[in-house]
Amino acid sequence: MGSSGFSWKLNDHPKLPKGKTVAMVVLDGWGEDKPNEYNCIHIAETPAMDSLKKGAPDHWRLVKAHGKAVGLPTDDDMGNSEVGHNALGAGRIFAQGAKLVDLALASGKIYEGEGFKYIKECFETGTLHLIGLLSDGGVHSRLDQLQLLLKGASERGVKRVRVHILTDGRDVLDGSSVEFVETLENDLAKLREKGIDAKIASGGGRMYVTMDRYENDWNVVKRGWDAQVLGEAPHKFTSALEAVKKLRAEPNANDQYLPPFVIVDESGKPVGPIVDGDAVVTFNFRADRMTMIAKALEYENFDKFDRVRFPKIHYAGMLEYDGELKLPSHYLVSPPEIERTSAIIVTYMNFFSNSETVKFGHVTFFWNGNRSGYFNPQMEEYVEIPSDSGITFNVQPKMKALQIGEKARDAILSRKFDQVRVNLPNGDMVGHTGDIKATIVACKAADDAVKMILDAIEQVGGIYVVTADHGNAEDMVKRDKSGKPILDKNGNVQLLLPILFSQPIIKMTFILAIQIKHLVPIAIGGPGLSPGVRFRNDLPTGGLANVAATVMNLHGFEAPSDYEPTLIEVVGN
Repeated sequence: MGSSGFSWKLNDHPKLPKGKTVAMVVLDGWGEDKPNEYNCIHIAETPAMDSLKKGAPDHWRLVKAHGKAVGLPTDDDMGNSEVGHNALGAGRIFAQGAKLVDLALASGKIYEGEGFKYIKECFETGTLHLIGLLSDGGVHSRLDQLQLLLKGASERGVKRVRVHILTDGRDVLDGSSVEFVETLENDLAKLREKGIDAKIASGGGRMYVTMDRYENDWNVVKRGWDAQVLGEAPHKFTSALEAVKKLRAEPNANDQYLPPFVIVDESGKPVGPIVDGDAVVTFNFRADRMTMIAKALEYENFDKFDRVRFPKIHYAGMLEYDGELKLPSHYLVSPPEIERTSAIIVTYMNFFSNSETVKFGHVTFFWNGNRSGYFNPQMEEYVEIPSDSGITFNVQPKMKALQIGEKARDAILSRKFDQVRVNLPNGDMVGHTGDIKATIVACKAADDAVKMILDAIEQVGGIYVVTADHGNAEDMVKRDKSGKPILDKNGNVQLLLPILFSQPIIKMTFILAIQIKHLVPIAIGGPGLSPGVRFRNDLPTGGLANVAATVMNLHGFEAPSDYEPTLIEVVGN
């Protein structure tokens, strides 16, 4: 099958016919939540999507798009566009996040990748700096992964190591920082016995130093930068254990908010500022609180704070923290290798895939198992519509939804394609801006595009599948752990406010908000849907990975036996 190197036969479905055009529509950032003034999907005029919802329970239902359903370690982990499209295309659940790191460390594959080779180039004459959360909480990082990484680097020629610790107290008990520092100090002492110069160089509490998210407060990142890169902090100690104990002894102190500190030698000189020729690894596996420091370490053009100096380093993340920004450009653990995605069906039929720039890679690269290019150029057509550049998405909230809808409509009406696959980015990309009015406009535009596609399917007697990759636009307010809106000091609800950063790939600016953990809808229908086809009621925990088998069935094939089960059944035939 093209350059993929494999070909295998799918069995015919015993009850469902072939030959129907199937439209596969992914609404990006379109989750399901209670109607309220912060639910832009509810407020917006969305007659097409509203009509699909009336098909419940046989032809409309909800599926999981976060946590374990998309390969993330726990159900507390938010979904995102990359893992969502991986699951939609793969038809199976592949390890993501911490699971992926565990596998790479256990197999040693982490040391064979381009990311480790990149940082290893600095081992002979430079220092390896490791920055991250010192914790065994397993939410952002794990101590055992840091220990294994230290061990692996020591066995592969590193001569000098500096660890920049961030204390937890949020995912683990407050005060546990002392024990974690003691454990790390013992590990570093053992490395020193082997002739490796290994020390803790700086530290601070996670909520006050480095680990800000959603560009809420760049001062948090700056405090980390000053300590880690410049070797400057208001508190100086000769040992990290002394630092943590003394700073915790201050009134109202806790692990989360420890002030930044640096470790100095007997002469008062910092033991480990980051300088030219060094290697840096941010060892958190979770992305949200590493993205900002990654930008500071990687972007040459940076204006969020005065970095004073920008050292020429080899920087890698534990993982790629943002697939759309390609940030960081080097990482130790690659996205999962996914073979036999649902794109194998191109052996039998013609595909059309279409979106605009910001999500084009999701209906191609991520859908196809993190694989670039065509499987079979003779049977596939990919169309990328250039996204707007130089403006934020809330300025033009309709984005390219109508153009995407038109391209899909024309592809369907041409009758040249068996499957037409699109991504409508509006709910996610405009939702990221925190602009409620613009997001309402965005949701209506996406709905208009859906209507255009459904009308085309009606004309050709085809089938539609409409779903989403994760939530966003359905909840535009900050909430506490109980789900109540968070109020500011004046008693006003805190919206997800605009926070800018640059998008270097397409030279535009857009804004980051939270990827919600809500369920997402899936709807099936169209004149080509065989009588008796309905959603099963014995898969209440179905997720995005179940969609691939469902679509294969609608094309008239049985899915491979190792795929997640189909969401549909045929009754009365």
